Amino acid sequence: MKILVVLALLGLPVSAPMERPRIEWHQCRLDAADEEGAALDRAGAECGDLKVPLDYGRPDGPRITLALSRLRATGHRIGAMVLNDGGPGGPGLSMPLRLRPAMRAAGTRYDLIGLDPRFVGRSTPIDCKLPYAAWPWAGGADRASFERVSTQVADVARRCGANAGRYLRYVNTRNTTRDIDQVRIALGEPKISYLGYSYGTYLGSVYLQLFPGRTDRVLLDGPIDPVPYGPRLLRTVGPANEDALRSWAAWAAARNPAYGLGATTAQVLASVDRVLRVAGQSGLRVGKYRIDDGLVPLLLFGPLADDRDAARATYAGFVRTLLDATHGPVQPGAELGAFLDSVLTPASSQAASAQIAILCGDRAVPRDPQVYWRDIQAHRRTEPHFAALTRMISPCASWPVRPQEAPTRIANTEPALIVAADGDPRAIYPYATALRKDLPSARMITVRDARKHGIFGEYGNECVDTKVIDYLLSGRLPADQTC
Repeated sequence: MKILVVLALLGLPVSAPMERPRIEWHQCRLDAADEEGAALDRAGAECGDLKVPLDYGRPDGPRITLALSRLRATGHRIGAMVLNDGGPGGPGLSMPLRLRPAMRAAGTRYDLIGLDPRFVGRSTPIDCKLPYAAWPWAGGADRASFERVSTQVADVARRCGANAGRYLRYVNTRNTTRDIDQVRIALGEPKISYLGYSYGTYLGSVYLQLFPGRTDRVLLDGPIDPVPYGPRLLRTVGPANEDALRSWAAWAAARNPAYGLGATTAQVLASVDRVLRVAGQSGLRVGKYRIDDGLVPLLLFGPLADDRDAARATYAGFVRTLLDATHGPVQPGAELGAFLDSVLTPASSQAASAQIAILCGDRAVPRDPQVYWRDIQAHRRTEPHFAALTRMISPCASWPVRPQEAPTRIANTEPALIVAADGDPRAIYPYATALRKDLPSARMITVRDARKHGIFGEYGNECVDTKVIDYLLSGRLPADQTC
């Protein structure tokens, strides 16, 4: 009877329980060109394929394949830990290679499990066959630019329906958490540990909600508030990114004339505004690309989530190149060139397709373009650089299928450790405090005066890293505190 109740709660037919899942393990390298697989093989990892239901409401129906990696514990084993890098739609197969050194003494105590979530990477990937992979989209200063973007995102939705339509109703976070539990079962683990960044904190929170009692140690870094999570989540981060831009401008001014962007914060921001203005008037020629004022906000937005000097210097180089382009064609440096390639060519179509499909599958949005236009106009003065990006219409307004399940309400007493930076411009600090209230048995470490998205093992904050590693080793949650 208890089994039938659990199946019913998960929305599974009680007449058709699933058979125990099994992982087919093999070497990771698929062919001579597979550098990711080769690196995993060199590190001693193994890779596996796991068949899971396409539709958990029909566990005996069609199945899809999940790809995962395992880097086994070499010390006194604590258990298995599933890793997620966010996105949504971020691949995770190589995460064990990055996280084991970051975890130091705890790294060898876990079987680290890298997972490409459903429809991502090697896990039955979907591809909308997009001509470009920009996400989010941005418009320029006028209505014509907005209309152009509205047409583009509607075309993205149409392409996804045409090229991936059979899968779209099964792309959502709740199904991904069900997949994670199938991984747990297939590994033979009564409980798993979990480490997730950014969107991965939402995924982890939903897992805690749907599968209570099945986790050991849980780290949620760069936390997302589950209530506003969805395609319009960025609406809430515009002001934080305006602040981050001003903070960077002050940094660049203090280092004038190294970058030649201005000797004061106002002068540096004036350089940024010139880039936007000229891009809107005549466009900027950077290498093989023409950049308009709809793309500039994305170029400005992307690298802002890291306030370390090296990242800020790279950002200054981006802006310097764009400023030079206001006087004529320029060639991009390697990093800007790679960034442009990643958003303006079909090469990243698969990654963008999965990200869009997950967001659109998780929550419905208004379908009337006027809603977005009015929102942008209402915030142009307070968010002059980012309103047309963070508040722009998305493909979800034209999505061909509706979300199959309501968004998950997070309210449980499962233990977890939350790590948040008070100046994070992506997952703003109110997200962290909201998630902390949703998870009253969790504890939170706050990093003060940091504008960084993703802290543990990435930011170099010894206070955070030490406390996280102590928790992963001992299982004892620290008290709420600051670092």
